[in-house]
Amino acid sequence: MPETALAGIRSVELEITGTCNAACLHCCTSSSPRTPQGSMTRDDWQRVISDIAELGIPMVQFIGGEPTLNPYLPQLIDYAADAELGIEVYSNLTHIRPSLWDRFERRAVCLATSFYTDDPEQHDTITRTRGSLDRIRANIAEAVRRGIPMRAGIVEVIDRQRVDQAAAELRHLGVQRIQIDRTRKVGRAAEQAATEPAVGELCGRCFRQRVSVSPDGDVSGCILSRFMVAGNVREQRLAEILHSARWADLSAEVPLPRADGCPPDDSGDCDPANTEACPPAYDSIGEATRPALTLGVTA
Repeated sequence: MPETALAGIRSVELEITGTCNAACLHCCTSSSPRTPQGSMTRDDWQRVISDIAELGIPMVQFIGGEPTLNPYLPQLIDYAADAELGIEVYSNLTHIRPSLWDRFERRAVCLATSFYTDDPEQHDTITRTRGSLDRIRANIAEAVRRGIPMRAGIVEVIDRQRVDQAAAELRHLGVQRIQIDRTRKVGRAAEQAATEPAVGELCGRCFRQRVSVSPDGDVSGCILSRFMVAGNVREQRLAEILHSARWADLSAEVPLPRADGCPPDDSGDCDPANTEACPPAYDSIGEATRPALTLGVTA
C-alpha cells in the first residue's frame, strides 16, 4: 500500500470485547450477553496500540460489544494516552463503573454513545434491554457534568421512531454534537433482513480513513466491514497488514465516499472525534443533521 494511503488513516476501532449487555435489533456485530469476549488478550491489544502509535495514526476508538465490559479498559486507556493517542470510548452508557469516570476525564479521552428515542418503551424495543433509556440519560448527564467531550449518534431502526424528539432530548441533556443515520444492513440487521452484507452498505471511508480490529484480531476497514478481512494481528503486525496487497485489493472494492456517507450509528463512525477537545480535530457538528434515510430493519 502506498504511504499516501496509510497517511489517510485517521483512526483505528479496537473492538475490545464481543460481549454486550444489550442485544440491539440493528447491531452491526450481532453482539449480546451471550457473545464471547474474543481471543485478544490485554497484551495483544497493547501491542496493537503501540503499532498504531508507531504508524503515526493519531487516534483509537475503544468499542465492542460494550467496551466497558472489558476489565482491562482502564489500563488500555492509560496505555493509549501514554502513547499520546487521541481516544474515544464508544459505549452504550447503560452501566459505567465508578472507577471508569476518572479515566474518562483524562485530557485525551472523548465519549460517544447511541441514542434512539425519548420514549422508554421504544428504546427498550430497539436495545432489547429493560430500563435502558433512564440509565443512558443519567450517564450522559454525568459525562456532561464532568465536562467530558461527548457526542451521540441516532440510528433510525423502527417505524414511527421518535428520532427528532431524541435529538431534542440530547440537546436538552447538553449534547450538541449529534448525527442521524439509517440502519446499515450488516450484522444483526442483515440477519433480520435476510440479506448478505455488501460493500454498498459502507460509506466509502473504511480502508481509506479507518481500520478496525475485531475481538479475535481480524483486521478490516471498519466495524461495518467485518466481512472483508485483510489479516489478523495475532499472526501479523498491523503495519504488515496495512501495507499488504490484500488490504489494497479490499480498499479498491469499496466505492468512493458518498456525500451522505457515514454519520454515526450503533457501531461508531468514520470521524470518531467530532470535537476540538479530542485530537485530531475533525469538523465539529453543532446540531443534529439527517441524511436521506433508507431503513434496513423495521419492527
